[in-house]
Amino acid sequence: MEEDEIEADSPVGAEDSNGDSTERKPNMSRQEIFTLISTASVNFSAMICYSILGPFFPKEAEQKGVSETVIGLIFGCFALCDLLGSLVLGKFIVQIGAKFMLCAGLFLSGGCTILFGLLDKIPNEIPFILMCIIIRSIDAVGFAASMTSSFAIIAKAFPNNIATVLGCLEIFSGLGLILGPPLGGFLYQSFGYEIPFIVLGLVLILMVPLNIYVLPSYDATPSSGSFWRLFTQPKVLLLCFLLFSMSSCLSFLDPSISLFVIEKKSRIWFMVIGGIATALVYCFLGPAPFLHLKSQLWLFVLMLALLGFSISMTCIPTLPEIFKCSYEHGFPDDLSTLGIVSGMYGAVWSSGNFFGPTLGGFLVEKFNFEWAAAAQGGLVFISVLLLGTYYFAEPCFRRPAPSSIEESEERAPLLSNHI
Repeated sequence: MEEDEIEADSPVGAEDSNGDSTERKPNMSRQEIFTLISTASVNFSAMICYSILGPFFPKEAEQKGVSETVIGLIFGCFALCDLLGSLVLGKFIVQIGAKFMLCAGLFLSGGCTILFGLLDKIPNEIPFILMCIIIRSIDAVGFAASMTSSFAIIAKAFPNNIATVLGCLEIFSGLGLILGPPLGGFLYQSFGYEIPFIVLGLVLILMVPLNIYVLPSYDATPSSGSFWRLFTQPKVLLLCFLLFSMSSCLSFLDPSISLFVIEKKSRIWFMVIGGIATALVYCFLGPAPFLHLKSQLWLFVLMLALLGFSISMTCIPTLPEIFKCSYEHGFPDDLSTLGIVSGMYGAVWSSGNFFGPTLGGFLVEKFNFEWAAAAQGGLVFISVLLLGTYYFAEPCFRRPAPSSIEESEERAPLLSNHI
């Protein structure tokens, strides 16, 4: 371990015995590797548990007389409590401790996942709805704790590779979202309603001792930074609006997609292009009635595949951009700021997760899936238009950034060529 840490801390550029500059490829320390594996597994398993409801829960709820609007509310309440939890826990991550917050969040989320698997025993509609909302809300707090602390730990462990590592985590989050529905559907068809939740809930609980052993502990002191001070910065506000619209589009599919299918150069412009692509995808997903195209299964599947690429293009660069903006406005580069930014990131994402299925379920019920999907695409287009306009106008009123800001950019490879 000591040899690994010395090698990881060695400078990228060094001089040989003749005084000539030589370039050294930094290796990841054993602790960094374990941290990356641990947080990736947390993202993977948490997203599986989050996404297993999609294939069969709307059908189960409809059989109990629950409307599509209320189904959307059940999905959306998770995001609302995730939003509140992210704000509070992000602010107090220093006092609570990032490692303890992650492990406690995993345990709470795993227990709630198991309890949610027992709700099919409730025969009446109203008690069923109430218990779904209560358990999903508590589960959301655990999810917020694990995700907020996970982002903060990664940002602390890899300060020079935030976007790269976040991209790696998004791969595992995406795999969890992809594997959750088919895995949950398989277990549901093979063993019934309870087994998918019990199995996956136990997986989350069993990850607690692993993370207690693997994850490092970070000491930090609270800073004077606040969510409101950061959120009121114009660039951060527009980045959050883009993030909100993207998460709204993604979560819009949760309560409605299964029922619909049954019926039939820089990261700035990376975000803008990805957002425009997402808006177009949602217009063709239905497709939108004003396009006068016939709904085809191949077109629907193709749009879902493109959706993953476009959302990844847009969402992955937003977190390092917000970090950069926070440093530009005087926030210290410490765990407290990482917690604030991670909490705000999770809160904005969760607010979109609440808005998407709640309003989306209402629009699908009152109109149809085609118009609802087009409305979600329009929201993304508005956010991208505002963000792109801001970046065009920013050089006119932007103050020169301190040199330390540039150092916070991605400036070192995550892995060397000989690992």
